[in-house]
Amino acid sequence: MKNHWNRREFLQRASAATLAALAAGAPVSNLLSGCRKTGQTNGTADTVILLWMAGGMAHTETFDPKRFTPFEKGMEGNRVLSTFKSVPTALDGIHFSEGLESIGKVLDKGTLIRSYVAADLGHILHSRHQYNWHTCYEPPQTVAAPHIGSWIAKELGPKNPVIPAFVDIGQRFTVGEAEELKAFHTAGFLGNEFGPFFIPDPTQGLDSVRPPVGMDARRFERRNQLYNELIGNSPVGEFGSDYQKESLRRSMEQAYMLLNSPEAKAFDLSTEPKESYDKYNTGRFGLGCLLARRLTEQGARFISVTTEYEPFMGFDTHENGHTRLIDMKKMIDGPVAQLIQDLDKTGHLDRTLIILASEFSRDMMVEGRPDAKVQEQVNQPEILTDMKFYGMHRHFTDGCSILMFGGGVKRGSVYGKTADERPCKTIENPVKIDGIHQTIYHALGIAPDTHYEIEERPFYTTPDGKGKAVLDLLV
Repeated sequence: MKNHWNRREFLQRASAATLAALAAGAPVSNLLSGCRKTGQTNGTADTVILLWMAGGMAHTETFDPKRFTPFEKGMEGNRVLSTFKSVPTALDGIHFSEGLESIGKVLDKGTLIRSYVAADLGHILHSRHQYNWHTCYEPPQTVAAPHIGSWIAKELGPKNPVIPAFVDIGQRFTVGEAEELKAFHTAGFLGNEFGPFFIPDPTQGLDSVRPPVGMDARRFERRNQLYNELIGNSPVGEFGSDYQKESLRRSMEQAYMLLNSPEAKAFDLSTEPKESYDKYNTGRFGLGCLLARRLTEQGARFISVTTEYEPFMGFDTHENGHTRLIDMKKMIDGPVAQLIQDLDKTGHLDRTLIILASEFSRDMMVEGRPDAKVQEQVNQPEILTDMKFYGMHRHFTDGCSILMFGGGVKRGSVYGKTADERPCKTIENPVKIDGIHQTIYHALGIAPDTHYEIEERPFYTTPDGKGKAVLDLLV
């Protein structure tokens, strides 16, 4: 199978998969509706919050620090394993990288995975690895693979019929690689009603659930009727199956119901007490965490909050890695810790599974992984003469960190290990993406053999249904 797709080929295949999904009929369940699937459990979680560190968060600079080496002009790059000092956490003997002290103080409420191994997809593209993380499938696919949030929305349904089951906060599609990002921000063959409700800017969340300024209720109702008419003349109406068209209509009905509900106030951050608002206000990501907390309290099923992927921005540190990480840590440290503390205080954390993850890690010298190096994409000199080269700039897939809290996850636990010397690869208890997905599904009580028949073949939540939950992460 070809594994060196460029962006154009990726988009062509993804577009073809989308058209195939539209043309497909209703997905056929492997068992009759209402029947329990093999291995289905009651679950320990009702809600999932995914805190997405888009762009490649370096494990050695965040939750798995190694030997600290300060910058010196003329130093050897291969000497540098971590550019930040280590700081203690709530767990004895476990350290985080400097700048993440707040998250470290709540580590006793969750589990740290230090052995996630990202997929070997050949030439590394962020959007392809993000597609793999969010869908569990390697792109491109002949079938539009659903986002994990869509699987959860489909299998469990909304907790509150008014609140969208799947809410995506923080990612715009007006930035670089927008079309590639859209490829996995979808419910695929499951239908539009299970797709994400997008809130690009949490400060404007209320605008997402009310008519535009100056439009009265009667005019909005006429707009809604016109929209339904337009569906019939759209590509969905022309090429889509009855199932897909009905699913799109149901998604609009759900949005209309939210518009007229008192729960819509949850999207209005201006109603949050100032003291609480200020604790989260480090920017769009921090306020996204606040919105996630409010929506969790109102009954959302799956919420994704992202630092946002934009090429060469945020965690996509192709240069100035050290200085960039200083700002990124300020953005995430306080809000993530506050979210966990707030949900724990109100009792919601017990049934809310929080995951903090990134598509892969980074290293200063190794691109890919030691035994499967790929084309280098960063001009990283062996001798550092400029501060901009001090940091983790190359994509590294053989050792990544993930945090999990609540929802049946062990408290105060560390799983897996990476080497203390370069290459800082996984050396104990490797975990891959199908294991992460099945662990989430297991916590939610979704059976491991869940699948639907698409194009006369089964399509599982994990490839071929072979994913196994990592039970050692759960109580």
